[in-house]
Amino acid sequence: MPEPIEISAGVVLPAAAYRMTAVRAGGPGGQNVNKVSSKVDLRVDLEAITGLSEGARARLRKAVATRLDAEGLLQVTSQKTRDQARNLDDAIEKVRALVRAAMVEPARRRKTRPSRGAVEARLTDKRKTSERKRGRAGAGNDE
Repeated sequence: MPEPIEISAGVVLPAAAYRMTAVRAGGPGGQNVNKVSSKVDLRVDLEAITGLSEGARARLRKAVATRLDAEGLLQVTSQKTRDQARNLDDAIEKVRALVRAAMVEPARRRKTRPSRGAVEARLTDKRKTSERKRGRAGAGNDE
């Protein structure tokens, strides 16, 4: 039976909220790749994560929207190593990183106004451009 995964203080992924399947990894590797199921496919139910605020849950859903399957489960895979246990640890670490990133609330944008000097410089530049274009307009052909 899998055990719960602690993501951070107070935030836990219950054992029933994820399932791990091992499949054969792709790429070169000879007999080892053909015989051993070392690639790990981890499916995580985002709604079952306990201790996660609704804002963080919404940010997480938005961040991993392209990784959700038809059932709404987050799919994380790892085939970094030749060992299934290390790949499972890597996949769990990826889930932890995603959830921790979603827990950080983005800083609110402060409204700013351009400085007087910046406004004057912009208007001066506009006047120069206007003069340059007005100077291009010739008197036309007087033939």
